[in-house]
Amino acid sequence: MQKIIAQVTKRKNIFFYVAAVVIPVALLMAMLAPTAKAHTTYVITDGDAVKVYTTFSNDPAYVLEQAGVDLAAEDTYTTETGDGISEITVQRNQTITVDYCGQKVTVSSYGETLQQLLSRNEMQFAGDYVVSQPLNTETYDGMEVKVDCIVQMEQTYTVDIPFETKYCEDSTLPKGQEVVLVEGRVGQERKTANVVYTNSQITNETVISEKVVQQPVNRIVAVGTGTKTDEQSKAPAIGDGIIVTAEGEVLTYNKKAKFNATAYTKTDAGCDDYTATGTKVRIGTVAVDPSVIPYGTRMFIMSNDGKYIYGIATAEDCGGAIKENRIDLYFDTTAECFQFGRRSCTVYFLN
Repeated sequence: MQKIIAQVTKRKNIFFYVAAVVIPVALLMAMLAPTAKAHTTYVITDGDAVKVYTTFSNDPAYVLEQAGVDLAAEDTYTTETGDGISEITVQRNQTITVDYCGQKVTVSSYGETLQQLLSRNEMQFAGDYVVSQPLNTETYDGMEVKVDCIVQMEQTYTVDIPFETKYCEDSTLPKGQEVVLVEGRVGQERKTANVVYTNSQITNETVISEKVVQQPVNRIVAVGTGTKTDEQSKAPAIGDGIIVTAEGEVLTYNKKAKFNATAYTKTDAGCDDYTATGTKVRIGTVAVDPSVIPYGTRMFIMSNDGKYIYGIATAEDCGGAIKENRIDLYFDTTAECFQFGRRSCTVYFLN
């Protein structure tokens, strides 16, 4: 029994010994723990501003709050731990406005190059695209960027040719009354051009070729000037570039000139049934000086006083005495030639 009591007493002594050693060590470690935490130093980088802050905390959000660094809702940060020093880098949200091909969009950035920003947002910037700033430009808050899509192509298209309104006097109509003789019609012109589109809008066009495929028809309006006499009832209505015959035929001319006119027939000396150009003589055949009026020229001829209207004629013949501003009009009979005699005439050269 004494032996058992001795063993229990020995075990109690060992327990008290261990407790005497362990408890002081635990208390020492507990005392040293806050001191160890106080040695955590943070280097906080916020743009150009750098702060050094020492704290017991290892929570970056709490550290930033304690260091007086306020974060907006879209701001964030990154951390990096080194030997005894932790780094916190604040990333401020940047609002970037991009005018992309005519459409404005707002995107966010935390600091990157313009090329990285466009790539991240799947915006094209190569090839047919032109960016307003260099791609290696660093983004910043409030930045505005313009990206234009420019496409150049060759195109063929048709455009309208507007018609003009021409007026001619008509003494058979009451003064001031207007009558449309010919309705106008637009023409068509085919063009081929190099066309530059910027954001789907034409910004430049260089015409390579153009061809009229349908001429416009001018609108012809007769304007009444009063009452004609019976003698004048066959006179045409003549306006700027327009002749309307008594029969209602509309002719256009590009110039006019005065000529001295005489008359001839096929029975005259040196004349026969055929002209110098091989056509058969008839009313409307005119002998001309080919150096002045080329063969084949179509004309409308009337005397300057308006009393004689020869009408539509063609330059097809010539004569030894027909030089410069003299022309010779063909008639079927000698009597008609004598009746016409020699007159000063106006020649309208028809289109």
